[in-house]
Amino acid sequence: MLNTRTSSASVAAEAGSASHQLALQQLTDSALPTGAFAHSLGFETYIDRGLVSDEASFSTWLSAFVGQQLTYSDGLAIRFLYEGADVGELDAHLSAQLLPRQLREASTKMGGRLIEIGSEVFPSAELEAYRALVTTGRAAGHQPLAFAVVARSLGVPFEEALAAYLFAAVTTLTQNAVRAIPLGQNAGQRVLRKAHDDVAAAAERAAHLTLDDFGAVSPGLEISQMRHEWQRARMFMS
Repeated sequence: MLNTRTSSASVAAEAGSASHQLALQQLTDSALPTGAFAHSLGFETYIDRGLVSDEASFSTWLSAFVGQQLTYSDGLAIRFLYEGADVGELDAHLSAQLLPRQLREASTKMGGRLIEIGSEVFPSAELEAYRALVTTGRAAGHQPLAFAVVARSLGVPFEEALAAYLFAAVTTLTQNAVRAIPLGQNAGQRVLRKAHDDVAAAAERAAHLTLDDFGAVSPGLEISQMRHEWQRARMFMS
């Protein structure tokens, strides 16, 4: 009987893990209609200046973006939300530290879509509370917070949620670079493979930073994101 009960408990645990894994895959799938395909988050400016022009230069830019923007902004926001910080306060912090206007708008546009999708597909009291703040103008509705609220309500462990979010962002940006530079499909896959270590390092670093580190992003990245708004020709919204 003991073996049977142990086996049943193990099956139940595996079923629960499979359930949140499937939900996490749906949340981070490139087919999720959040509009991420329309944003370069600054790398198009580097293309325009001739600084990103091939697989190697884009991989270098992506590594810097993951190590800075995704670690000290999105990654920290997700961690603080998981640790119980008030979502409204985190939302205000994100709005304040995302200095480039296009980047703020990208975050809230994709976040708004994620809130809408999540409310229909993965409804929860936590997500409804955040949605109410956004609807009444008390919060902007940023993408990393929308993701974190949904993931936490689904029981996705923090480490898995953060790594999945970071790699989903990397995947989307690489897909966009394949179109914009352009890169070959195989080159895009090589870039993604190289980014594994960057994502792992970013997740590890974000787990040990403090509130004082929130928004400590490289000025070069922010300047490129600001310049994008004034480019003469653009493929992307940011």
